[in-house]
Order: sequence, then C-alpha cells, then structure tokens
Amino acid sequence: MVDRVKRLLCGVWLIIGSACMPLFAADRPNIVCFVVDDLGFMDIQPNNPNCFYDTPHLKRLAESGLRFTSGYAACPVCSPTRASLITGKYPQRTGITDYIGAAQPDVWNRPTKLLPAPYRDRLLLEETTLAETLKRAGYSTMFAGKWHLGPEGFWPETQGFDLNYGGIDRGGPYGGNKYFSPYGNPRLADGPVGEHLPDRLASETVKFIEAHRTEPFLAYFCFYSVHTPLMARNDLKLKYEERAKKLVATNPKWGQERERAVRLVQDHAVYAGMVEAMDQAVGKVLDAIDRLSLTDNTVVIFTSDNGGLSTSEGHPTSNVPLRAGKGWMYEGGIRVPYIVRAPGLTKPGQVCDTPIMSMDLYPTLMELAGVTIPAGPSVDGSSLVQLLSGGDLKPRPLFWHYPHYGNQGGAPGGAIRDGDWKLIEWYEDGSLELFNVKTDLGETTNLAADMPDKVRELKAKLANWRTEVGAVMPTLNPKSAR
Repeated sequence: MVDRVKRLLCGVWLIIGSACMPLFAADRPNIVCFVVDDLGFMDIQPNNPNCFYDTPHLKRLAESGLRFTSGYAACPVCSPTRASLITGKYPQRTGITDYIGAAQPDVWNRPTKLLPAPYRDRLLLEETTLAETLKRAGYSTMFAGKWHLGPEGFWPETQGFDLNYGGIDRGGPYGGNKYFSPYGNPRLADGPVGEHLPDRLASETVKFIEAHRTEPFLAYFCFYSVHTPLMARNDLKLKYEERAKKLVATNPKWGQERERAVRLVQDHAVYAGMVEAMDQAVGKVLDAIDRLSLTDNTVVIFTSDNGGLSTSEGHPTSNVPLRAGKGWMYEGGIRVPYIVRAPGLTKPGQVCDTPIMSMDLYPTLMELAGVTIPAGPSVDGSSLVQLLSGGDLKPRPLFWHYPHYGNQGGAPGGAIRDGDWKLIEWYEDGSLELFNVKTDLGETTNLAADMPDKVRELKAKLANWRTEVGAVMPTLNPKSAR
C-alpha cells in the first residue's frame, strides 16, 4: 500500500518540481554526500591545524568551499542523525531516538534511575527520503557504506536508492574480517583478501559517478569509518606510531567526565590511520569528479553523524577544546564537521559560524536541485542556500532530545542552543546547565545560578519543542536502587 501511494504521488511531485528551477546555470547539479561515522569536529585539519591526523583531501575540499564552524548533529549517537539527514526532520518525528540495536525499556537490565524511552527500530517506508525525492526528479541514486536504519526490507534499496553497496542493519563492519575483505556483508561482494573497506566503497562510488556522468546523480557515501572496531592499515598504523613517539606532552592525557575517563590528547595511532584512510577515500572520489570534468556542476557535502568517541570503547580521540564526546549533550558529542562546496555559490575558503544541523541537508539539496519538497508531514530543516552564497539565515533555536543511556557514559537529557546560549537539562534529576558557547566553547562555567531568567526562557522553549515534535520521555526505573 505504501509503495502504491508513493507511485501515485510521483507524477504530481514531478510536475510541481519542474516549476522550481535549479540554482545552477547548467543541468541539475550532481550531488555527492560524505557522512563519516563518529568523526569529531577536531579530527580534521580544516577545523584543527594542529590535528594529529592528516586529512589533506578534506583540507583541499574546505579550501575550495564553505566550512561551517557551528555545525551540529541531530543526536549524539548515529541512527537518529542518519534519519534526520535523509528526511529533513528532527529524530523525534521519525521515532528513531537511539542507535538501532540499543536495549528497549522492556528488556532494560541496568540499575539506572530511569528507564530509557522506547524508540522505533527502523525508518518507516512512509517517510519520504532525500533519495526518493531526487529519484522522482530524474536523479540516479546510489548508497555506499553504513545504513543502520532498520532490518532487511528497510534498507537503502527500499528508500529511494537504485544501488546499495554495503548498507544493511549493522552499526559497524562486524562481519567477516571487518574493515578488510572478506567482509561478510550481504550487500557488498567480497573483494581480494585484505582489500580495505573505505577504499572499496570509494571505488564503487567512483564507478557509479563514471557510469552516470551524463545525467544528474546522487552519490550518498556513508563511511563505516571511523567507528569501532579500531582497525587500521598497517602502513598507516606504523606512520602514526612513529609520530606519537615524537609528541611532547604539554597537557594531561586524561580527564574525567562523571564516571568516565575522557581522552584529552590526540595520539591514538590506529584511530589516526582510520581517519587518514577515510580522507584518502574522500580524495579518490574528489579526484574522479575533477577527472570527469564534473567539478563545476557537482555539489559536495561532508559531515559526521556525531562527535568523536572519547569516553568509551578505546577512547580513541580527543575533542578538546570541546567537552566530552559521542553520547554526550556537550559540544564534543554534537558539534561535527560540515564542509559544503556548491560551485557558483560558495567561495573558496569561506567560513560560516551560523549554527546549522543535520536536518538542514534535505531542504538545502532540494533547493539547489530545483526540486520542491513533497507536501506532507513537516520538514524541520532550513535551506542553507542563503548562507552558501554569503547571506544570512533567520535566527532559530536548535534542539536535542536523547532520552536514553548511551554506551559512552552520558545520561538522558535534552538541550537547546539559542544564539550564543546553550541549556542542557538532565532528566534524571532535573538539573540544568547554562553555557555561553561563544565565549566558553569548552562549557567549563555553568551560569544557570547566575542567570535564572535566561534559564527559564530556554527551558520553556525546550519543553514547548518537545511537545511539538512528540518527544517521548524516559520513566522511573522500578528496579533502580537509587
């Protein structure tokens, strides 16, 4: 029934979309999106000139386009952000508020004060995705890499992607030899023994671009990297082991975030190798775009699904000066890299500090492609086209709601950023933290006691937003000892 309704609406959407002209003088722009898994804001050289990891291709991309310095993921963990990116909605509207595979409240066995809220374990077929909308407008579409938005039947090929290389239910490369072939992935044929997954996915993306270079296309490349398991090519691991030996310690290597140790220094050789291999894969695709003379008609977007992993599972990276990391409401968990190159709009080396979020990708790409978003349930994101061309975006608050206990030490909570102000509300005890993230990027000074009026204002906005999007709250855990 869902597919039949979508087919019936297809013709209507195409007629509507044809009335909206693309912003490019030539044909509709090609679109290449890179989404990296668990990559922190400070993990790339464009954002961190002193970065331990080499990312020359991302540096090249940033120098040719626009880099956002206040770009945010819609959630501090992966699946909700991924849903937000391709639907243009806050995760609360899709119901995917935790990483898919996390324990639901009916089987929760941790002695926490709260039971996490229930969440939807798949992106429903009723949702209209970025790929579906572009496909109906005549785009060829492909997906490569990590999907993690539901079981079989809800994989990329049922959500608007013509081709799917590796996108299944898993949150990491957990089959076969993981990051090296054989992969044990039902949507990715094994390559030669020892073939490296990031390079293979880049090769498949390049093949798709080559095959569709005469027509508009969407290549959506979602890396499994740099998610655990921590595995790197041996040559890159050895390179960074040597680099780490030469580091001069000027700051403490470890700090504390509640009950978790938090890494404060970037020096993890295996993680560094994973970051550089990711960058090389990006470079392989960018080189193909140049070689095929597609650069002037191809929009390229690069981002991550949440902040860097610093408090758990090997603690592989540091997000300093940002606080904490993946799984936390602090900036280290939600502020992520964003680079956009839109020829004819963005200027080389352009930098923008306007806060943006994952859900903005969908409406931005629709406007760039000259496609009208189908009528239906609201899209929460805002088109960033004005920002890309050097203009302004109407000020708006951004919201987060994570009613779960992640694997990284964070607790259920919500947050709002409004202008330079950020309020975090912790659901276990109702405690509040207020920060000016413009002057206190590391969120070191809680101003809640000093500014009660600002706290009341932001808390009310956050509560009203939760009602608007139908956010589900955690409940008391009857088995809690606390």
